[in-house]
Amino acid sequence: MEEYRRIADRVEAAVRDGRLRPGDRLPPQRVFARRHRIANSTAIRVYGELARRGLVVGEVGRGTFVRAAPPLPGPALAEATGAAPVDLQLNYPVAEGQSELMARALAALARPDVLAEAVSGPAAATGTPEAREAAASVLARPGWAPDPESVLFAGNGRQAIAAALSALVPPGGRLGVEALTYPLVKAVADRLGIRLVPLALDAEGVRPEALAATHRATPLAAVYLQPTLHNPLSATAGEGRRAELAELLRRLDLTAVEDTTWAFLVPDAPAPLAAFAPDRVLLVDSLSKRLAPGLTVGYLVVPARLRAAAGDALRSGAWTAGGLALAAATRWAGDGTVAEAVAAKRADTAARHALVLRHLGGHAVRTSPHAYYCWWELPAPWRAETFAAAAAERAGVAVTPGSAFAVGPGTAPDAIRVGLASPPRAVLDGALGRLAALAGGVA
Repeated sequence: MEEYRRIADRVEAAVRDGRLRPGDRLPPQRVFARRHRIANSTAIRVYGELARRGLVVGEVGRGTFVRAAPPLPGPALAEATGAAPVDLQLNYPVAEGQSELMARALAALARPDVLAEAVSGPAAATGTPEAREAAASVLARPGWAPDPESVLFAGNGRQAIAAALSALVPPGGRLGVEALTYPLVKAVADRLGIRLVPLALDAEGVRPEALAATHRATPLAAVYLQPTLHNPLSATAGEGRRAELAELLRRLDLTAVEDTTWAFLVPDAPAPLAAFAPDRVLLVDSLSKRLAPGLTVGYLVVPARLRAAAGDALRSGAWTAGGLALAAATRWAGDGTVAEAVAAKRADTAARHALVLRHLGGHAVRTSPHAYYCWWELPAPWRAETFAAAAAERAGVAVTPGSAFAVGPGTAPDAIRVGLASPPRAVLDGALGRLAALAGGVA
C-alpha cells in the first residue's frame, strides 16, 4: 500500500475512535508533513485522499476540517445520540388525515372505465379543459387568477422548472438567480448548460438595481425568482417591490420564471409577480407540497407568446404529466381535497414555527410563521459544513449547509437550512433541541 494511503487510514481511525471529531481542524499541510516526516507532496495526497473518503472538507482561507466518519454497520448513530436519525434536509409536509382525504378521489379513479381513460397514455402538455379549470382554481390568489388557457402541465414542479428554463435560456446562456437559490435550479442549469449569475439580495429578495446592473453589464436570457417564501430565507417581497420588478422586466425586455411552490402557505401574500407583468412572467408551481410528491403534477402559467416554446420543452424533455396523476389532481381540486390540505398545513407551520422560537429564538435565525424551513446563521466558531457533519454525527440530525444554496465561488455563508416539514412535531422538537445544544458547545 502506498504511504499516503497508510497515513490516511491512521487519520480515519482517529476519526472513528473519537480522537478527531467533526469540526476539528487539521494542521496546515506543511505542518502535517513535518509531524509525520513526509514530503509536502505526500501530505497533499493524504489530504486529497481524506477528502475523497468524505472525511474532511477544505475551506479556502480557513483550512481543512473533519466532517464525519463513514457510517459503520448497525445502529451506531442511534446508539450515540439516543434517537433515530432525523432528516431535516428533505422537506415534504404531510397533514394529519391527508391520506384519507386523497383516497376519496382515488376511489373514484378505481372504476375500470375511469381508470382505463386515465392510464391510456401520457397526458398532453395542455391537459384537458377540465384539468386547466381545476389548475386555475388551485393557483388563484386574492387579486389574481390565471387564465385556464395559459396553464400547461408537467410531471412535477421540478420538471416544470426545467421546462421553463429550457424554453427561455439557450445552452451557454445566462440566467440571473438569487445569490442564495433553490439547489435544484443549480442542478437543472448544469444539465442544460446554463450559466447562473448571482443577484444581490435584501430583506425582500432580489434588489432591482442589482438585476438592472447585472443585465446591462452582460445581458441575461432570463431570471429565476422566488418572491414569496424564498427558499431558504423565507423572505416575501411586498407589492411595491413586485411592481418595481415588473416594470424593470418590461424596461429590460426580460422574462422571469416565478417559482410559487411554497406561496400557498401565506394566506395574505401579495398577488404573484405574474399578476404585475403577465406578459413577462412564466409562473411555476405544483401539488407536491400542497399534497404529496408521490402522486403530483407540476403547473406552468405561460404568456401566450411563450406557450408553444414551453409546450415543446415539456414534450421534448418527456416532462409532461402522467394521465393518472392529472386525473387525480383534477378531482382533488374539485372535491375540496386541496383546499382542506392547504388549511391544515397553514396551521401546522404555525405550530412548527413555535418550536423554532423555543429552541433557536436566541440565535440568528431567519424564518416566517408560514415557512416550513428556517435559515440559521451559525454562531462562531462554527462553519456550515463542519456543523452539518457534527449535527449528523453527534446529534443524529441531517441539515443542509449554506453552500447548497449559494451561487458562485466564495459566496457560501456559515449558515444552514433547517427543514421543518417532514418529521412529526415531537420528533422535530427533540431534533431542534439537540441542534441548539450542539451550537452552544465548542466547535
